Amino acid sequence: MRAESTDQPPGQPTDPAGPAGEEGTDGATKRTVETVFRIESPRIIAGVARIVRDVGIAEELAQDALVAALEQWPRDGVPDNPGAWLTATAKHRAIDLVRRRERYARKLAEMGRDLETSAPHAHVDEPSDPDDIDDDLLRLVFTACHPVLSAEARVALTLRLLGGLTTTEIARACLVPEATIAQRIVRAKRTLAAKGVAFEVPYGPEREARLGSVLEVIYLIFNEGYAATAGDDWLRPALCEDALRLARVLAELMPKEPEVHGLAALLELQASRSAARTGPSGEPVLLKDQSRARWNRMLIRRGFAALARAEAVATGGGPGPYVLQAAIAACHAHAYTYEETDWSRIATLYGLLAARTPSPVVELNRAVAVSMAEGPEPALAIVDALAAEPALRDYHLLPSVRGDLLARLGRTAEARAEFERAAALTRNERERGLLLARAEEARGDRGAR
Repeated sequence: MRAESTDQPPGQPTDPAGPAGEEGTDGATKRTVETVFRIESPRIIAGVARIVRDVGIAEELAQDALVAALEQWPRDGVPDNPGAWLTATAKHRAIDLVRRRERYARKLAEMGRDLETSAPHAHVDEPSDPDDIDDDLLRLVFTACHPVLSAEARVALTLRLLGGLTTTEIARACLVPEATIAQRIVRAKRTLAAKGVAFEVPYGPEREARLGSVLEVIYLIFNEGYAATAGDDWLRPALCEDALRLARVLAELMPKEPEVHGLAALLELQASRSAARTGPSGEPVLLKDQSRARWNRMLIRRGFAALARAEAVATGGGPGPYVLQAAIAACHAHAYTYEETDWSRIATLYGLLAARTPSPVVELNRAVAVSMAEGPEPALAIVDALAAEPALRDYHLLPSVRGDLLARLGRTAEARAEFERAAALTRNERERGLLLARAEEARGDRGAR
């Protein structure tokens, strides 16, 4: 969200006689507010939802706190702990709302309509349970993944509330139109409110029934942080950290679920490369060009341990999709250089993943592995077979991969066109710059021939 607020009335210019630099200072403060809110909004919404028991209202109160910050911080200065300020402001408004509701309920009761049992309370101590966990963010994920919502709505709502993603970013992540995502989010909030869904981490069979959606959401949030679909930054570390923390918490909560450990392993191993994925100016660094000395060995060890736990608790039926993806990431982590990577095993694992969860994106990734194991020509055949896939029509990585394969085959003019098409499709400025550089490189290669 881009909120607008200044110290001047709407439409009024800044007084030219005012202090020098005041407009610039207010603009910087506004950017600070928006940055802090984007980082903290999931925690704010989760904390407020525990009070009001309605995720839609919780999001509105979080937005109210944002507006209050936009009004007050330019005047009073940015607080020492801006995240805590926003959280406290939203919670105070939530408590005021609950109190107003309770006063209204008491008045109705005085008129002979006892509604006290239906009135919400700011905090209710629930019976302790050895399987319970005190984590508002995890409660928010499980609430947004309630079975009263469709699978698509669960993903969209949780990415919005927990990931802080915009409608545009969610649409890109899910490969569907923005209008569709917007409708899903609005309807999901209404459904949760109408059904009176409890803000809690469920127990037993109900928890297991929601697990698939929860894992998918955590996975998508991490992916958005690992390679942002839009904006000026290639990485959004806060999203990666939230997703990784949730995966770790879930692994402790459900120790006998191999896919939970598989997801934790995948995220640990992927996160281990973060420091090497960008250059000094924030530009993307491709896998083959990364300094593996910058890979985080502690996270790699954690990833290996989580993958071992996943394999230890597996009960048959073959590895699930997250365990398979973790095994692929482990192949990269085991290789001390790009050239030592076991691409044949990676291609085999992608084949198993494609059989387990058929997806054009998985096939595209398999094509990359095949190109490294067998050469670009068989991989190009796989990529060309995906050209008609509706889900990949505006997916920038399809022409990007195809451009790389064409360049390796010496078809530089075609490669340049593919890189330029990929650059036009991406909405991430860092990635666009990389793709345009590759297009220019292909142009230079052609001129040298």
